[in-house]
Amino acid sequence: QGRILEKTGLCSQITFGRYVRQGRKLGLDPKLFIQDLKFNEVPVRVYQPKDTSDGPRRGILFFHGGGWVFGSLDTYEKVCRYLSRESDSVVVSVQYRLAPEHRYPAAYEDCLSATQHFLQHLEHYGVDPARVTVCGDSAGGNLAAAVSQTLAGSSHLPRLRAQILIYPGLQALDFNLPSYQQNRGVPLLFRERAAFFALLYLNGDALHIQEVLKGCHIPPDMRLKYRKWVSPDNIPEEFKVRGVKPLRPTDFVAEVYETVKRIHEPNLCPLLAEDSVVHQLPESFILTCEYDVLRDDGLLYKKRLEDNGVRVTWYHLEDGFHGIISLYDYCGFSFPSGKRGLDRVVNFLKSL
Repeated sequence: QGRILEKTGLCSQITFGRYVRQGRKLGLDPKLFIQDLKFNEVPVRVYQPKDTSDGPRRGILFFHGGGWVFGSLDTYEKVCRYLSRESDSVVVSVQYRLAPEHRYPAAYEDCLSATQHFLQHLEHYGVDPARVTVCGDSAGGNLAAAVSQTLAGSSHLPRLRAQILIYPGLQALDFNLPSYQQNRGVPLLFRERAAFFALLYLNGDALHIQEVLKGCHIPPDMRLKYRKWVSPDNIPEEFKVRGVKPLRPTDFVAEVYETVKRIHEPNLCPLLAEDSVVHQLPESFILTCEYDVLRDDGLLYKKRLEDNGVRVTWYHLEDGFHGIISLYDYCGFSFPSGKRGLDRVVNFLKSL
């Protein structure tokens, strides 16, 4: 595996990408206690407001984005400090294992494990058991949704108060939804990269990326089964006005499916969870961006949650693009709409 990655130049690409995205070590924060710990062997960074509080605070588990391949505690340091300060919450940022070295379900298992540990030790951090939220952006939004689904039926831990999904990637069945067609070449996430990251997380390689982009990896009966949840028909018409064309179904290639057959597991694609799980989910906040291949994943999940009686606060950045939140105060520059999105997250947290 490693040799294939080396041959394609993938290892050096990933190493370079991680280096570029690693973020800078920041100095002390006058308003926060910040410490690096391990929860069930998973590295975490805990942010606690220094001010005294009338009672227990909110708790937030934060899972960073980066396609399951990039990202670190340092990359999201400014975002986590902002969330902790502005919403007066204890934030736990989780450093899950990254692909391709660690394949699915490693990242999911780390996030679940850290969350379970935190839920068992809330008192130690002065956190209110009735106000713990999972939050993540992009791949981190995927992990937050998966963790939330797993804990939805759990009776021995405090129930999550909410889930916050910031332009999450929630399915790898269909890379030709309207948002994938419209925004295929829009930075920071191109259509090909979205499939590339999903395959790297699933298999540690992206050998069948072209077939997966076309949709050859899904058996016809499975396509039929999930059509009720993953279909352009479930996306409001106003999102289809920019260049969308109906595509002919592609031929199924069994050998490709063999290599990706775990692709319909809800821990990887939370959009495919059964209704019996979805209706137990906590109140949800979903942020989508117009210029983002993952926009429709968020819209489809919003519909699924609402159809199952889950309360959803949805915020759409009409001028937003994928990754805009992670660029908050990045090297001294910030996008006003990214700040707007982050402030909406803070307002939602304050309402809990």
